[in-house]
Amino acid sequence: MYPPIQLAKISSAVANAVRQLRWRRGFFASVLLLTYVVLSPAPKAVAVSPPPDGGYSGDNTAEGDTALYSLTSGRANTALGSAALFSNSTGSSNTAVGVSALFSNTIGSGNTATGVNALANNTTGNFNTATGVTALFNNTTGEDNTANGDDALFANTTGSNNTANGSFALFNNTTGDANTASGDFALYLNGTGHSNTANGVDALIANTGGNANTASGAGALGSNTTGSNNTAYGTDALSSNQHGNNNIALGNLAGANLTNGSNNIDIAAPGVAGEANTIRIGTIGMQRRTFIAGISGVAVSGSEVVVNSNGRLGVATSSARFKQAIKPMDKASEAILSLKPVSFRYKEEIDPEGAPQFGLIAEDVEKVNPDLVARDAEGKVYTVRYEAVNAMLLNEFLKEHRQVQQLKATVAQQQEEFHAKFAQQQKQIEALTATIQKVSDQMKLTKAAPQIVADNQ
Repeated sequence: MYPPIQLAKISSAVANAVRQLRWRRGFFASVLLLTYVVLSPAPKAVAVSPPPDGGYSGDNTAEGDTALYSLTSGRANTALGSAALFSNSTGSSNTAVGVSALFSNTIGSGNTATGVNALANNTTGNFNTATGVTALFNNTTGEDNTANGDDALFANTTGSNNTANGSFALFNNTTGDANTASGDFALYLNGTGHSNTANGVDALIANTGGNANTASGAGALGSNTTGSNNTAYGTDALSSNQHGNNNIALGNLAGANLTNGSNNIDIAAPGVAGEANTIRIGTIGMQRRTFIAGISGVAVSGSEVVVNSNGRLGVATSSARFKQAIKPMDKASEAILSLKPVSFRYKEEIDPEGAPQFGLIAEDVEKVNPDLVARDAEGKVYTVRYEAVNAMLLNEFLKEHRQVQQLKATVAQQQEEFHAKFAQQQKQIEALTATIQKVSDQMKLTKAAPQIVADNQ
């Protein structure tokens, strides 16, 4: 249904318009009566001879005082009722049934008016059809209009190719073209908007200048004034939209909360006031399972889609421009060292095949770190934030990796120092060995010297 404030505004506008209509009816009735008195011939005078009681030359038919009164060369006209087709002179193929129907028509052709004052002001407009009291009352030169219902297309003057079915349908339309309204008060306030389609009581009732809107259902797009290219199917669908464009709503009350946002798609969802560029499917708390064909078993590359606790779908971004309070994880990741991975099977209603699963228990994870779990609309824990666990695992891996690298560096340095010392010691050993060898050689020479002396003696 309409918001209370908007409903009050619309009701007030309709009430004022009805009062104006009653005044107009009284005024125009007085004008037509005065015209009838001034222009009517003396008593018992008739517009054609013999007196109106059948067919006349040129395939014209008139029945009623001053019916077809001004006819000259027009052909195939039918006027039934006092002052019906009163001003018609050369117009042809017109049909007027009712007092003052097509009263002002002069040269317009192919018009059909059934009802008191229907098409009363038409002058040169062609191929209009008006059925109902004062239907297309103000039309002058508009063409190819169809109005079925009391006061349908009442204010239309030059608008063309409009279709109104229902009392007060397209009532205020003046110059708008190619509109279709089916239902009482459908497109009631439309003045210059064109290419709109309204099916249902009060559908697009407040539209004034919006274009190319489609509303099917009672009250659909009921508050729209200048919004364009909107599509609403369902009772009160997009009922609060005023200036938003390019919105699509399907289902009763679908998009009912949208006001001025554009480019929204709401299917069986009420939407959120002021939002834009948003797709919503289903009603929170009502639909609890989702099946979409063409996903399972289909190979595709791309980023992983995630869903938050509000049901919003998207891709978890890694860009710094979407983040704040960025700092190293440090020891925060050590919490995962206390996690206890388990194997399990889902209950039959979730997985009838009972495939083996491996993972974590959300309640256990919550005890270790509440930030590692996600909650449902009722605040209950329902899943683990595995992407956060993975990030923590990476941080712990990198910490261990850095420690291993530092240990390797230390060992390498120690090995280098050891090899340096070993090389130095090796040189010392080699030098010592050389010294010992030299000493040994000298000792051998020393021992051999006395023998040489003895031999010389």
